[in-house]
Amino acid sequence: METPPVTIKTLTTAAKLTLAAALSLAATASGLAQDKAAPAAKVTAATPAPKLVVAISVDQFSADLFAEYRSHFTGGLARLASGVVFPAGYQAHGATETCPGHSTILTGNHPAHTGIIANNYFDLSAARDDKKLYCAEDESVPGSSSKKYSASINHLLVATLGDWMKAANPKAQVVSVAGKDRAAIMMGGRKADELVWLVPTGLTSYPGVALSPTTQQAGTAIAAAIAAPRAPVALPADCAAHDIAIPVGDKGATVGTGRFQRDGGDFRRFMASPEADGAVLAAGAALRQARKLGEGDTTDLLILGLSATDYVGHGTGTEGAEMCMQMLALDRELGDFFARLDATGIDYVVALTADHGGHDLPERNRQNAWPAVERVDKALDPATMGKAVAEKLGLPQPLLYGDGPFGDMYLSKALTPAQRKAALAELVARYKAHRQVETVVTGAELAAYPISKRSPDVWSLMDKLRASYNPQRSGDFIVVLKPRVTPIPEAGLGFVATHGSVWDYDRRVPILFWRKGLTGFEQPNAVMTVDILPTLASVIGVPLDMNKIDGRCLDLLSGPESSCR
Repeated sequence: METPPVTIKTLTTAAKLTLAAALSLAATASGLAQDKAAPAAKVTAATPAPKLVVAISVDQFSADLFAEYRSHFTGGLARLASGVVFPAGYQAHGATETCPGHSTILTGNHPAHTGIIANNYFDLSAARDDKKLYCAEDESVPGSSSKKYSASINHLLVATLGDWMKAANPKAQVVSVAGKDRAAIMMGGRKADELVWLVPTGLTSYPGVALSPTTQQAGTAIAAAIAAPRAPVALPADCAAHDIAIPVGDKGATVGTGRFQRDGGDFRRFMASPEADGAVLAAGAALRQARKLGEGDTTDLLILGLSATDYVGHGTGTEGAEMCMQMLALDRELGDFFARLDATGIDYVVALTADHGGHDLPERNRQNAWPAVERVDKALDPATMGKAVAEKLGLPQPLLYGDGPFGDMYLSKALTPAQRKAALAELVARYKAHRQVETVVTGAELAAYPISKRSPDVWSLMDKLRASYNPQRSGDFIVVLKPRVTPIPEAGLGFVATHGSVWDYDRRVPILFWRKGLTGFEQPNAVMTVDILPTLASVIGVPLDMNKIDGRCLDLLSGPESSCR
């Protein structure tokens, strides 16, 4: 049956919080509910390839969040949890940020090979004054900076699933829709037919790329939704236990009792609410329908990057009422989206994971049985540390560049070899001596260290750091903070919690697969997000050059048969 077009309506009640509801995915009202009367044929090794791959990344959806809320899911996440579940998935590398994580999901490669070592890194030989580079920018554009940039895929060094599919069959369609540009870009690849992300005006793409009529229509409706104010939303009963105000900072701010209320036009708060995920899902549904993805004679790919969980985690932490409400809304929205897909009769396979995990803000952790947590010492800021060392050794300033108090650190190019040696020794010694620092590793040490082939749950710190190390882009040395040291020195009304560490609360993510007729099972052993590309490629019969892939195929068939061809 032909599905009705996706439209956007103004929310009229607080109960209809999410934009997924507002965008009239309305499976039930349209008679689009999944047909449970007709059992699906069992998927076997001989089953033809599905017509559509739906690849979903939920930003900051840690394995801990999945486990905590799994028993509460009744919608889309419950469906995925009934499929093939790898609860111990890993973003195996050490730089657990959004851009590196997304670069692994559909490339099958660690950041060491994707080249996406961080959200921001430094190129001190860059022609412009701003030496910091955003992972998804074209720094050659005149007048650009890491804050005001032209979006680009230039920094990604490897092919994505969509690129491999297009190489195997140019008729395959690839569409990527996300809340963040770096999510859409790093998963979408170079050959996507449409690649768009959310902005205050709705949806956008690369500079100079014209939006399709469907994307324009969806973008206009999303912009109208952003412009409309939102009243506080009633707290679900399942979230009552999380309804505790947590004081943060020294200015009287609290988190933990938010209800996604916002003024009209407040894009930041829009992104930090289920509305943002609803917008992406609705736009994805509209583009699938307009382009007839999954309805041709080849397999197509729809990529969805859901960013709201990350913004909620940063703004209010992972254990508050806001995150509880976000988890329940995400489950509901995905259920609506899948119901709409079910109605088309298309044979589709879903893979869902996350770009990284995350942990709660220290102020709440201290109330919840982890009193040793703390915020990072401002003395670890690279500008502060670099200034102190430069003054001691009589070296030119600025001496040290870095995007924060941990991660990649870059020494000035103005140093002589002797000055460089002295500065490196002094800086490494000072960082190592700080009580909040676990270790410091130099680029030279990592360059001589092989990428691990072991299971990611037993990786050493060197293994994790090496998987993020690219000799052309990584720092002269890397600083690792101790567990539970939040690298935000002061909590205000902006970010109060974050991720990015080498520790498992930031590395562990769920990896879920679902297809109608696929027998569900759970595999508790550790796997990696780099395994998703070869797994999906095998399911849809797309050949890969495994010499260019860090991951391995995961068998999705329970029993003696294998889905790995």
